[in-house]
Amino acid sequence: MNPVFDLLNAHRSIRKFTSQDIAEDLLHAIVSAGQSAATSSFLQGCTVIRVRNPESRRTLARLAGNQPYVESAAEFLVLCADLKRPGNACTQLGKEFVGDCTEHFIIATVDVALMAQTMVVAAESAGLGICYIGGLRNNPREVSDLLQLPGGVYPVFGLCLGYPDQNPERKPRLPLAVVLKDEVYNEVGDVQRIAAYDEQVREYYRQRTGGGLGQSWSEQVAGLLSEKARPHMRGFLAEQGFTLR
Repeated sequence: MNPVFDLLNAHRSIRKFTSQDIAEDLLHAIVSAGQSAATSSFLQGCTVIRVRNPESRRTLARLAGNQPYVESAAEFLVLCADLKRPGNACTQLGKEFVGDCTEHFIIATVDVALMAQTMVVAAESAGLGICYIGGLRNNPREVSDLLQLPGGVYPVFGLCLGYPDQNPERKPRLPLAVVLKDEVYNEVGDVQRIAAYDEQVREYYRQRTGGGLGQSWSEQVAGLLSEKARPHMRGFLAEQGFTLR
């Protein structure tokens, strides 16, 4: 193995940051590195909005569920799926813009994820910590209005960047044998593997909370998927032009 594997395997979410600023050229280099990520059909369907205004940060922190690190991070970026820019190219060249197809929505959203994760790797290699903020989708209309997002653009998530002021343990992931399958999807042995993993995750949370009860992975995902999650997103996406036909 090499240091890149060590860097990737050491990833943690950081929610406490020092007051140190990120040099402008480093921030630009991180975003530029993100642009080198794979992009389906060369769409390049991601736009990054850098939010520096303290009042805007405060508002976004509240809209994301009162997450204070949105305010305290050295930088806060909002990564948006953008079909407006390629739509402009259609208009310029006299072609019909059919940007409301589900496939186009998927392409743009995947582009955001690929660019963001490449930016994260670049940032962590420079000693920075990161935290994704999916909570922006709690109030996507208010976020879009604040950032003046036009039709064809929606905020996928936010990204906190800064120098870490904490050193949390790495959260354990599912066993490789559960995730990596040979030839076909099968679940042979997965029940036992996941049961052991649940105990590992429960112990992780016990340590993290100083002796609390802890919660297993299965309990977490069952809680997540047994309730409706952000049902407003479908209507919001339609308002933004993502009718997904």
